[in-house]
Amino acid sequence: MPRVALGLAYDGAPWQGWQTQPGGLTVQDTLESALGQFLAHPASTICAGRTDTGVHALEQVVHVDTAAQRQPESWVRGLNALLPSSVAVQWASVVDDDFHARFSALSRTYVYLVRQARVRSPMMHGRAGWVYRPLSLEPMQRAAACLLGEHDFSAFRSSQCQAASPVRTLYRLDIELQGEFFVFVFRANAFLHHMVRNLMGALLYIGQGRQEPAWVDTLLQRRDRRLSAPTFSPAGLYLAGVEYPARFGLPRADLNELLATHMLPVVRFER
Repeated sequence: MPRVALGLAYDGAPWQGWQTQPGGLTVQDTLESALGQFLAHPASTICAGRTDTGVHALEQVVHVDTAAQRQPESWVRGLNALLPSSVAVQWASVVDDDFHARFSALSRTYVYLVRQARVRSPMMHGRAGWVYRPLSLEPMQRAAACLLGEHDFSAFRSSQCQAASPVRTLYRLDIELQGEFFVFVFRANAFLHHMVRNLMGALLYIGQGRQEPAWVDTLLQRRDRRLSAPTFSPAGLYLAGVEYPARFGLPRADLNELLATHMLPVVRFER
């Protein structure tokens, strides 16, 4: 049966995360309902990364198996006509049978936007994290450098995490200040449950001067979630892209293009 990969963008604020739930208020439930109408048969999906309640996606990747024949543009326009305004298919591509949205992925990239200001902005509610305490960029950047590479990230995963191993490889953790927004970019082979939000909590403690940059080394070594900072808000967290082997021929959007396309407050990220 042919397999189709879909690139999906969504505003996570109205949804209880990606993964299907009995109440049906998830992105997966909504997408599969639209697919059932579009394909005229029930369809199940596999995603690249399960996002939590309130977490957004600039480019989630899913795959679905179907014998129905549709043109790529029909997949996009037909499904979007059936989806709510907070969810939209960006592209569709027929892929080989050995493609798997989760297991074929080489890396995932997340972007976290944090606004540092004395007063919260209602216009940024749900779209950016907010801290009112001043943040220092340089200590957070020093801590970020300590987190790169392969580590046991037990201190940064939730108690509900079901991953077989806490070991992950963090390829990139860049932090920039653009106006009043701090932009964090994380890229890893995979992430544990709440890993990015827990890393953010620790980095913000350091940025606020509540801990020294070397604290993250201690946390990595101790492997105890209870010693770290609280989990940070999902507001401002975006699944920004998934990398696959070139042989699958999937569209590959530049991070800056994605930021600009979805009208986020930060439109350029220095490499």
